[in-house]
Amino acid sequence: MAPSFVEENENYEAWLHTQCDVVKKGLKAKHKRMASHALDFLRATYFRWASGIKSELPKLADTPIAVSVGDLHAENYGTWRDVEGRWVWGVNDFDEAAEIPFAYDLARLATSVALAPNSRVSDHNAAWFILKGYRNGLSDPKPTLLEENETWMRRYLTSTEKDLKDFWDDVEKWDEPPGAVPDKVEFGLRQALPDGAVIEQFKVRQTGGGSLGRPRYMAIASWRGGRVVREAKALVPSAWNWAHRNFGSPIRFDDLATGAHRSPDPYLRTRDRFVFRRVAADSRKLDLEADPKQEWDGQRLEAMGFDLAAIHAASGGPHKLRKALDAFEDDWLEKASERAAEWVKDDFHEWKRHYKAEK
Repeated sequence: MAPSFVEENENYEAWLHTQCDVVKKGLKAKHKRMASHALDFLRATYFRWASGIKSELPKLADTPIAVSVGDLHAENYGTWRDVEGRWVWGVNDFDEAAEIPFAYDLARLATSVALAPNSRVSDHNAAWFILKGYRNGLSDPKPTLLEENETWMRRYLTSTEKDLKDFWDDVEKWDEPPGAVPDKVEFGLRQALPDGAVIEQFKVRQTGGGSLGRPRYMAIASWRGGRVVREAKALVPSAWNWAHRNFGSPIRFDDLATGAHRSPDPYLRTRDRFVFRRVAADSRKLDLEADPKQEWDGQRLEAMGFDLAAIHAASGGPHKLRKALDAFEDDWLEKASERAAEWVKDDFHEWKRHYKAEK
C-alpha cells in the first residue's frame, strides 16, 4: 500500500537531511506554501510525483527514456544571456533531471496548467498547444532566441523601471548568513564573478518551490561602476532516483543545461554539489497571470512544448519520440493531465488538513 502524502513527505525530508544542510526557516516556508494552492503544492513536492506517477499514469511508463527535466511546470521557464550575449528563453531549472520516460515531462507540464489559478485555457487546448509545440520542436530542435525566432516574447519579458527597482529592493531584504559561508561555496562564488569584482556582502535567501529548505548563498559584489549578484544553491540527487532507489545514478543537471540543442547560460555551472548562477533583473520568468490575453496562453504553451522537445531530443532521439507520440490517442495528454491533477489535489487537501492541525 502506498504511504500517505504526509508519511512520504517525512521520509523524503529525512533523506534530504542526509544530502545537504537543510535550512529550517526555508523548510517552514515550504510547508506553508504547500498549503496555499494546488499548483504551489505540485511545485514543492516533486518527490511525490516521482514516486507515484507510474501508478497514476501507467501507460506512460512504457514510453522511451530521455534525460528529462522531471520537475517540469509552467513556471519553470525563464531567460538568460548566452556566451554571445543573445537573450534566450527556456527551461532554466534542472535540479531534478534524471533518465525518465519522456511522456511524464509532458504530463507534468500539462498538469501544472490544469492546476494554475485562474487559468484562461482549457485542459483540452493546453494539451493541444503543448503537443503542437513539442512536435515542432522534435522536427527542428533548437534554442528559443528572443532576438531572432521568438521576438513576440520580448514585450512580456523586458524589464521595466519598476522591475529593476523591485529587484534591488529585494536584494536588500535578503538575510545575513547565520554563520560563515562554507569555504567551497565562497570559492565557487568568487570564481563565478567577473575578474576584478569585489564582494561587498554575502547573504542567504529562501525562494523557489521544491528547493525551499536547501542552502542558497548570495554574493553581492561591486564591479566597474555597479553591482552584480551570484548565487550558489545546494544540489542533491534527483527525487526520481530517490523514489526509484537509483542511488548510483549520476546527477544530470549539466547534461540538460548544456544540451546539444540549447544555447546555454555561461554563468550556470555546478561544482561541489552546488549550482552557481548569475542573478539579475533581466533573468526573468514568465508570470502565469501577467497578461489578460488568452492568445498569449496558447503561444506560451506552444513555446514551452517546443523547448521541452529540444531538451528531450538530445538524448531520446526525435524519431523515436515522435513514433511514441503517434501511438497515443489524440486526447491522451488531456486525459493524463486531468487524472494527475485530481491525484495532486487529493494530496494537497490531505496536506492542508495536516498543516492546519499542526498549526
